[in-house]
Amino acid sequence: MTVLTNLRAAMLKRAEYTRTKYEISNMPYEVAVDLGIFPEDAPKIASKAVYG
Repeated sequence: MTVLTNLRAAMLKRAEYTRTKYEISNMPYEVAVDLGIFPEDAPKIASKAVYG
């Protein structure tokens, strides 16, 4: 892989992480709790979902 390919992949993952974290953070609290998700844990959940 080239440097540009690696950079592009990292940028795409970061965008996915940001989008996932935003969606979890802005989910209605009642829905999140029903799913067993707490909006305060959004960064941790998004990181695990995107980066493994």
